[in-house]
Amino acid sequence: MTNEDIARRFNQMASLMEVRGEDPFRLRSYRMAAEAIETWPTPMAEIAKHEGAAGLQELPGVGKAIAGKIVELIEKGTFDAWERLTAETPATVLDLLALPGVGPKTAALLHQKFKIASLDDLRKFAAGGGLEVVDGIGPKTAERIKRNLAEL
Repeated sequence: MTNEDIARRFNQMASLMEVRGEDPFRLRSYRMAAEAIETWPTPMAEIAKHEGAAGLQELPGVGKAIAGKIVELIEKGTFDAWERLTAETPATVLDLLALPGVGPKTAALLHQKFKIASLDDLRKFAAGGGLEVVDGIGPKTAERIKRNLAEL
């Protein structure tokens, strides 16, 4: 697993946490660690192999908990916190964030209130006129979301 792969997973973790409305300080710590990991010249797997979690904690933004998750990710390809989070909020919710017009707050609202967990769910919801009844989504935004869905 490359540094980029590890960083991507931590950024995904932070985005899912943001959609769920979790503690902004925790998600910021995942993003800071992801940035450090992605730009670090030495592969995390190499550091973990030779120095263990203690060596990983030398990176800026990587504490004991995140170092443990890195080791787990390298060894198992996943980590328990990710599995728990995606069991409650599917990773496909992240696809909503890639759609122009849908930010973390809108994705959170759509997922929590209307159980929309994928772009297909959003297509069906929009086709049935659902976007028009969502508080916080005006007519222009609804049209932009529909247009962007059609272009995918």
